[in-house]
Amino acid sequence: MRNPEEFLQMGDGLLVVDVQRDFCPGGALPIPEGDKVVPVINAWAEAALKKHLPVYYSCDWHPEGHPSFKSHGGDWPKHCVQHTPGADFCADLFLAPASVVVVKGVRFDQDQLSVFDQTGFADKLRRDGVDRLWVAGLALDVCVLETVLDGVRSGFEVAVIVEGCRPVTPAGGQAALAAMKGADIYLLEEVDD
Repeated sequence: MRNPEEFLQMGDGLLVVDVQRDFCPGGALPIPEGDKVVPVINAWAEAALKKHLPVYYSCDWHPEGHPSFKSHGGDWPKHCVQHTPGADFCADLFLAPASVVVVKGVRFDQDQLSVFDQTGFADKLRRDGVDRLWVAGLALDVCVLETVLDGVRSGFEVAVIVEGCRPVTPAGGQAALAAMKGADIYLLEEVDD
């Protein structure tokens, strides 16, 4: 695992995307090896705190009958329903003190894959003095992808901690990484042994 302290600097922020029980093994919509991101993210969150950098967490917080659910015409099984254990953050995920939680996926008329989609998150980052956003979480080829592309569109420098992400499918993950490279998003890859 890379040492986060080598990369984090003033003006940075860390965003942890949707590391929730329903996206980890045993959940309603498990991402393969979704739980493997937790130790990586925890190390980055602790390093960010040491450097007095802001840490943000996003979560799907779907109402019953959300349009993303297959039962209501969407693409996904029912997941991360409000006030259910599946919507909770993974048990081993370190939640940085005084961190901000950005709730998404609450609309009844559309899904919100990106943490920037109608949440005011870009304004919050600007108020916090964030120029570069480091991103990790689930899933690489869905919410992480849409979030980082929106981050660039919103005027931020964006970096993805690849070892702190997992895709829904390997092919989806490769396509997501290619799309990120095409958008000039910095990809911090794992160290080759």
